[in-house]
Amino acid sequence: MSRPDRIGLLCMVSGPTASGKTTVCRKARDLEDCAYSISCTTRAPREGEQNGIDYHFLTKEEFMHRAIHGDFLEWAQVHGNCYGTLKSEVVAFLEAGRDVIMDIDIQGAQLIRASEDPFIRNALVDVFILPPSMEEIKNRLSGRGTETDDQMRLRLYNALEEMKHWREYRYAIVSDTPERDLERFRSILHCERLRSCRMRTPAGLIGDIPAPDLSDDLITAEQAELF
Repeated sequence: MSRPDRIGLLCMVSGPTASGKTTVCRKARDLEDCAYSISCTTRAPREGEQNGIDYHFLTKEEFMHRAIHGDFLEWAQVHGNCYGTLKSEVVAFLEAGRDVIMDIDIQGAQLIRASEDPFIRNALVDVFILPPSMEEIKNRLSGRGTETDDQMRLRLYNALEEMKHWREYRYAIVSDTPERDLERFRSILHCERLRSCRMRTPAGLIGDIPAPDLSDDLITAEQAELF
């Protein structure tokens, strides 16, 4: 639901592969009525993934055409494939006061964080989800059954590299159960919505009462007693 009393949050969520960040983002989207930014990617769909719901699946040629024309808020190459966030998936929601959740990689988060657009910078909230252990990442990847041995090694190496950046984020969650992760994430959203820098002036509370005229010839006896 849109909230005209404030600008929307642009909540970037990062974490290594199999950290549980995608699950947290999608559950929070439904419970908090947030918009979920659907990324574009050049990788092939996994079993069960649908175009326009899980990702916008593009060819490399289509992706680069959109990048050249400035359609992306950010884009980067990750695990040998390109990923990007469409401006159209984000800005309109924020202006209407609706929060946007982004499941985003380290490179993309760095690019958005460095944005010179004050509107984007003011809307930003960034959260890093850390796995409880490397062993847990291995178990989750093995459970997927979608990676070859070489792909597994690449993802584990990239996970170690990504976790070096967790202190660049305002918030960090060490993954526990899906329920506990979601509870912590929602508490972050609830607090960030109350930051005064994102609120619009409440109608009828500020700015509606004209300043008194204190010129010498209009000061009454009652007013003079106040000085």
